[in-house]
Amino acid sequence: MAFDFKSIKSLFVVEEGNTGAKKAAPAKKAKAAADPKKAIVQESSSGQPGKVTDKFMQILLGALEKNNLPGVDYLEYKQSLKSLEKMPMEEKVRYQSAFAMAQAMGATPQKLVQTASHYLDVLKGEESKFQQALAGQQSSKIAARKEKIKQLESIIQQKTKQIQQLTQDLEKHKKEVGALSQEIDRATSKMETTKNNFIASYNALVSQILKDVENMKKYLK
Repeated sequence: MAFDFKSIKSLFVVEEGNTGAKKAAPAKKAKAAADPKKAIVQESSSGQPGKVTDKFMQILLGALEKNNLPGVDYLEYKQSLKSLEKMPMEEKVRYQSAFAMAQAMGATPQKLVQTASHYLDVLKGEESKFQQALAGQQSSKIAARKEKIKQLESIIQQKTKQIQQLTQDLEKHKKEVGALSQEIDRATSKMETTKNNFIASYNALVSQILKDVENMKKYLK
């Protein structure tokens, strides 16, 4: 029997209806029919707890639609189970009653289990494709950023060494400046002393000559 996407979705997803006749209908939220505690694939502990989303349900249910087997199979049986869901009966009776309807159309327990396994394989294939796509995303986004971190850490180490070398050079240059300043002070003092010695010698001679000139003018007439 052919199933379209909407029919398959109705077998596995419970849609919340309107909450009030005169109020705007709230956004519909999809609920998983399976118990999350019995999940086959372990969720990652790094991210936030997973929740059923329309995006991924459409992908998975769409895969079931594309790979729907002809004839009476697990999906038809699931449809019968769904129709009995609200009936006041035990789970065992519900499964047996649904099988009675499917059996009338030629179904057997073995065929139902085999076709259910077929759909599980389809979903497993989608899970594998998702993991491959996710690995590609991790490679392009996360791995690239990790490589960038390594590059930056290497640059930081290089620049840290450069800073250390520059600090050493600065201290060396400061000492050189201090030494040169002392040499300038000593050289300046020495030159000023030499200058003063010259002036003293000059003044001594000039004073004598000036005194002689004064005396000659005074005594030689």
